[in-house]
Amino acid sequence: MISVTTWNINSVRLRLPIVQKFLKEHGPDILCLQEIKCVEEQFPAKALAEAGYEHQAVCGQKGYHGVATISRLPIKEVSRHDWQANGEARHVGVEVVGKDMVVENVYVPAGGDVPDREQNAKFGQKLDFLERMASWADAVDRPTLIVGDFNIAPLESDVWSHKQLLKVVSHTPIEVEALDRFKQAHDWVDIGREHIPHPERYFSWWSYRSPDWRKNDRGRRLDHMWATGSLAKQAKGHHILEDARSWEKPSDHIPITTEFDI
Repeated sequence: MISVTTWNINSVRLRLPIVQKFLKEHGPDILCLQEIKCVEEQFPAKALAEAGYEHQAVCGQKGYHGVATISRLPIKEVSRHDWQANGEARHVGVEVVGKDMVVENVYVPAGGDVPDREQNAKFGQKLDFLERMASWADAVDRPTLIVGDFNIAPLESDVWSHKQLLKVVSHTPIEVEALDRFKQAHDWVDIGREHIPHPERYFSWWSYRSPDWRKNDRGRRLDHMWATGSLAKQAKGHHILEDARSWEKPSDHIPITTEFDI
């Protein structure tokens, strides 16, 4: 069995204590972090190795973005794609040594505030990123898991109010359509929704602006785990850790874990 977690940590150095807490209490085999907000030399590699995660693939950037995959199992970095074509650190891909499994860790751009390519360049960059991901997916030829902060909540039950968020970036029809094109490019299986079926509520992010996130529960499912068909059939368990949103100095995202019978 191999367990894989995805978590937008929103600064790995600032939130190292809760990463260590999570690893100690839940111990996934592989942890994929997004928005690490540091260059590779600043990544807390030693502390995480001491926690048992000595195998690491880090694609960092000063102060912004960045992704890292750490593992108790041997991994080999196989790719870094610049799907935004601007040099930002938003992807790292690894293969699990000795296993027929590739884990792609991605941080899709948020896209700014205005859902219009002409008025908002960041939104156009987000759509272009997704189109490049779709082109890449056409050529995937191994059992692959792609995880991370997709910054899109595609289903009505992925947001606290479908009606109120239809014109809000992350839930607009144009983003949902772009994500669906990526999904269809390789017939990806949405692991989360295989285990927590629509229309059941499923959130992974709650804004810091909400004073009582649990009571107000204005969440969105921005974080995803999608697998190729053969690998999806090996997914035996899927867990979301909402309590992590209440930990000391929390990320606004929570960890999501899937176990595979490999």
